[in-house]
Amino acid sequence: MDQRKWLTEQFQAYRGHLRKVAYRMLGSVNEADDAVQESWVRISRTGVDGVENLAGWLTTIVGRVCLDMLRARQSRREESLDALEPERPVVGVTTPDMEQDAILADSVGLALLVILETLTPAERVAYVLHDMFDLPFDDIAPIVGRSSEAARQIASRARRRVRGGRKVPEADRARQKEVVEAFLAASRNGDFDALIAALDPDVVLRADRVAARSKVALEIRGASAVVKRARAYSGGAPSTRLLLVNGTVGAAWYQDGQPVVVFAYTVEDRKIVEIEMIADPERLRRLDLAALDDLPSP
Repeated sequence: MDQRKWLTEQFQAYRGHLRKVAYRMLGSVNEADDAVQESWVRISRTGVDGVENLAGWLTTIVGRVCLDMLRARQSRREESLDALEPERPVVGVTTPDMEQDAILADSVGLALLVILETLTPAERVAYVLHDMFDLPFDDIAPIVGRSSEAARQIASRARRRVRGGRKVPEADRARQKEVVEAFLAASRNGDFDALIAALDPDVVLRADRVAARSKVALEIRGASAVVKRARAYSGGAPSTRLLLVNGTVGAAWYQDGQPVVVFAYTVEDRKIVEIEMIADPERLRRLDLAALDDLPSP
């Protein structure tokens, strides 16, 4: 058997594993398929001479591709809407059937995916490769461009953030509700001082690409800039409904009985430190939305 045919067969045998790795890093089935396909292009060009651990080597290639994609995604968030190109459909990629996509999506809890989105690209790659797929730090280090010890520290930092983010004490929910209600009331009333008081000075507002089409920058930092955006949306505030978003207090705009924009708030020390605007229909369907009284009171 020639090497090309052997390599093709080996890659196909590991494709499912590589797709899982890419999905946990990227949080998107389509982007995971893109990453696996790009990895195959790179691998087919270089060959496998001298490779002793094929599975580990393939995983590192996918890791490098995903890190590039995460960094590109972060860069796009820092650009204005006009500088962005619309997303293009995947071309030339064989997409598994919807049942397999559902299995893949269910293999990672939504709450964990939401937390992973808050990590830096290097943190996400180091954490996923080490904690989820047992890749040694010696192999992770060249992917993130750091020493093995630095890669270990990056993964450790990400691990602390993940563990902290997955804990939502019931006792905090009432305080979250109080802060979010005050912010929404101030937005409806156009009360600049009250809006500022509800926000951390370094608050970050992030919008997904669907929300961004309504002329919202993908990322806005600072209380004054966020207040300016909130006041621009004050006309929609009266229709806002409080609810639980993945277990924490959030809000949503509804149309015909369905949420069209969800606002996920992160509250620390009675201040809003982060607001995420979610309008992508696919992401909305995957959110765990519940009425505030659907869960036991703290």
